[in-house]
Amino acid sequence: MTKKHSDEEKAELYARALMDAARAEGRSNRDLVQLRHAAKFSPEVLEVLSAMHSKEDQQLLSDVEKTYKELLDEGDDTYFVTATTAVEMDDELRRAVHEKMEGMLGGPIYLVERIDPSIIGGIVIEVRGQRYDASIRAQLELIRETLSSTYIGSED
Repeated sequence: MTKKHSDEEKAELYARALMDAARAEGRSNRDLVQLRHAAKFSPEVLEVLSAMHSKEDQQLLSDVEKTYKELLDEGDDTYFVTATTAVEMDDELRRAVHEKMEGMLGGPIYLVERIDPSIIGGIVIEVRGQRYDASIRAQLELIRETLSSTYIGSED
């Protein structure tokens, strides 16, 4: 199966799922108009909308828009920092991350905490498109890659 064929099948699957839901709600044409506009959305907007949907927070959309406009108008220079850990951060670690990131970025931060047990331990920091991965999972992957690239094998 070619990638193009696969993409066509995926597109049809998505379109049919959307059509089915839209017809059930009596809004087929309205959803088509929204879909045309959604194609222009940045990945960040789509991610926020997806997060709001998964948390059933769609009713906050107009509040988010209003707050975004206010922050934009007042020239807010706060950095949005996401810290992912394997377990919930305690107050000491939270304070250390906050202080370190404010010092590193040279301005105030808004810290969002995420928990992802798959990183095993350590921390992953994301800010303005940059990712700093100090997780155990990343270190293990680096070790695996190093060992697999340097292993020559035994000569018998």
